[in-house]
Amino acid sequence: MSQKTNETKSAQEQQNTQIRDSSAKIIFEDPILCAQFLRGYVDIPLLKDVQPEDIEDETERFVHMFTEERNSDVVKRIRLKDKDNGEIPFYLVSLIEHKSDVDYNVVMQILRYIVFIWEDYEKERERKQEGVSKTKGFRYPPVLPIVYYEGTGQWTAATRLHERVYLSDVLGDYIPDYRCLMVQLNRYSNRMLMEKEDELSIVMMLNRLQKTADFAVLQREVPQEYLERVTAQTPEYLLGIIGQVVEILLGRLNVPGEEARRFADQVKERKVGELFANFQGYDVQAARREAKAEGLKEGIKKGRKEGRKEGRKEGRIRGIVQTVKGMQGTVEMAAEQLAAQCGMSGDDALATAQKYW
Repeated sequence: MSQKTNETKSAQEQQNTQIRDSSAKIIFEDPILCAQFLRGYVDIPLLKDVQPEDIEDETERFVHMFTEERNSDVVKRIRLKDKDNGEIPFYLVSLIEHKSDVDYNVVMQILRYIVFIWEDYEKERERKQEGVSKTKGFRYPPVLPIVYYEGTGQWTAATRLHERVYLSDVLGDYIPDYRCLMVQLNRYSNRMLMEKEDELSIVMMLNRLQKTADFAVLQREVPQEYLERVTAQTPEYLLGIIGQVVEILLGRLNVPGEEARRFADQVKERKVGELFANFQGYDVQAARREAKAEGLKEGIKKGRKEGRKEGRKEGRIRGIVQTVKGMQGTVEMAAEQLAAQCGMSGDDALATAQKYW
């Protein structure tokens, strides 16, 4: 296999891993969950009766527009019926923001998608009927821009194109404009999600979890009966998707892979109601930090002992600094310990720590 082929394969594997790590994308990739989202979270009457079979994924068609940062975006084509039972072309562009940092240029990225979708639609119609786009009755399909944000903070970026263009307030109608439909996950409580009575509510409850302690809140607020009732008729493949979301979530919380898979299997076995009750959450990194702090404490004691053996204050100081260094601490951490244990001022403690580091 050539080096170029290997590099391409490696890049694809990296991108696929990042896509799998986005549990939010799973919502829009699956037609059942996507239909539930459009019916329950988008206040547009046209979409209230959308069914899974009406949704066609066209993400691959536009994937060349995605950057590495935007590889979780989704493009859907939705078949709507008019009063004469004809088909109305309708597109959905969803930009999924699962990072803590807000992307301040999403409105421009969505504009690029919209224009490209229109150009692609025009070419498609021209292939079927040359010159049709120049006729009076030709229309471009509507494109619904959605930003799905699951960060913990509030969204502070522009949702209108005018907000990103100089003098748009002066030039008004001469400057193109549109508004994104914002869906902020942190604005939905568990009670609000339970009112939906669908599988998507469970997925979104899971996506809201940011730390292991949140499982206790979920267990307290969401009755086991609700989880069992909602998933009683859920197709097996969709249970597998929910299980995948659980596994991704627990991976983010530093739960070892084997244990994360065990909890995911509970979902696939229709034991969703037991999932939160049985989960004894823990954060591996937190445990490591706690162990490190305990080791540091013991090391300080050892440093004191060595200092006393030398019979000099200098020996005690050296012992404290070297102990912190041995525990893979920082100079600043050593200075903090010197200030606390030896009564030094902040500047003196830092200078002394740097001297014996």
